Amino acid sequence: MSNLVRLIIGFALVGAAVALFIFGHWGWGLLAVFFSICLFITYFYNENMLIAQWYLRKDNMDKAAVFLGRITHYETQLNRMQHGYFNLLIGLIESRTAPMKSEKYFKAALNLGLHMDHNIALAKLSLAGIAMAKRNKREAQMYLADAKKADKNKLLADQIKQMKDQLGMLDRQTQVRYSHR
Repeated sequence: MSNLVRLIIGFALVGAAVALFIFGHWGWGLLAVFFSICLFITYFYNENMLIAQWYLRKDNMDKAAVFLGRITHYETQLNRMQHGYFNLLIGLIESRTAPMKSEKYFKAALNLGLHMDHNIALAKLSLAGIAMAKRNKREAQMYLADAKKADKNKLLADQIKQMKDQLGMLDRQTQVRYSHR
């Protein structure tokens, strides 16, 4: 259901609740207010995105992909604030199966806007991993530095440190490869 339809139904339910209160049907009026609040909440937080995030935390990528697949046109079905998070979730799911294809989703998520610093750090850390897989050291270092700046609560400090260690090993591998020729 598109966001415009959600708002129209929500305001209609608020109007119906007011009418029910005026006519003395308090129980039905409270129920209508409850449903309108649920509709207004799903305007800001899409239910498919919430369920997909829950499955991602449970590490069930298949079900998360199913719920994200229910969002067919994210421009109309999601609030503008959620566009970046939708691309971030798609990128996280794609990174498990096809890491190189997930790069466009992470970049789109950063361009569309992520509001939480740890999500920005996660996207940049993922882009650093993709750059390392492409053997692009400068880009990987740039993304790692940006991820370290964005990770203010040190939630991804261990992963950033591991990525830096792997970047150092990448240098040693290229040195060994070129020294044998």
